Amino acid sequence: MRKPIIAGNWKMYKTFDEAVTFVEQVAENLPTAQKVDAVICATSLFVPTLTAIAQDSELAIGAQTMHYENEGAFTGEVSPAQLASVGVDYVVLGHSERREYYNETDEAVNKKVAAALAHDIVPIICCGETLQERETQQTATKVTTQITKALEGFTAQQVAHFVIAYEPIWAIGTGKTATAEQANEVCGIIRHVIADMYDETTANAVRIQYGGSVKSENIDELLAKEHIDGALVGGASLEPQSFLALVEAGARVND
Repeated sequence: MRKPIIAGNWKMYKTFDEAVTFVEQVAENLPTAQKVDAVICATSLFVPTLTAIAQDSELAIGAQTMHYENEGAFTGEVSPAQLASVGVDYVVLGHSERREYYNETDEAVNKKVAAALAHDIVPIICCGETLQERETQQTATKVTTQITKALEGFTAQQVAHFVIAYEPIWAIGTGKTATAEQANEVCGIIRHVIADMYDETTANAVRIQYGGSVKSENIDELLAKEHIDGALVGGASLEPQSFLALVEAGARVND
């Protein structure tokens, strides 16, 4: 059975003191890592402090994006080497907001995945469709294209350790949530794409999260589905008790 993974994406929220308080509270109250992986993806500015606080706990710290070059004249960017040097475990790549506001392409995501691997950082690769694409039956085509291009050039052994996050753009921060059936259907499509690219063993090893207005009220239904192995969470990851409730739901999957 795949281990559930609950990852909080804080986006551009929290001050330094708020972030420290959150991680201190959550790190002390997590279920065992044998049952669920818990990740907080914070602003890179806070990551060094948060990784130090969480180092003796079951909480992993991730970044929300990174450049694909190790160094260079890229003002304002953060490199994979820099993230690895401060203990980052995961990095979110290809989030819809990065694609929309910062012109992140499928090709750039592919380069970033390669850079993450070179520094032993686990990529959380995002994909998802707009409302218009869903309404015009283009969901499968959109997601298939994103995943195919993101995984191009990697071995089955590498891909088996990736995390994929299906986030329908129309459900991010809108209060709208894909039904568990809709989410599971697309996560199943993603798994089928990976099986076609590699094999069934690899497809069955990859963990696929759902993201989009996930909260304690719907997490159990989502995690009960065959192809959903966790959640990439926005608003519900901003309060310690809310995030812990989601992690505890993930831990119950293996009870």
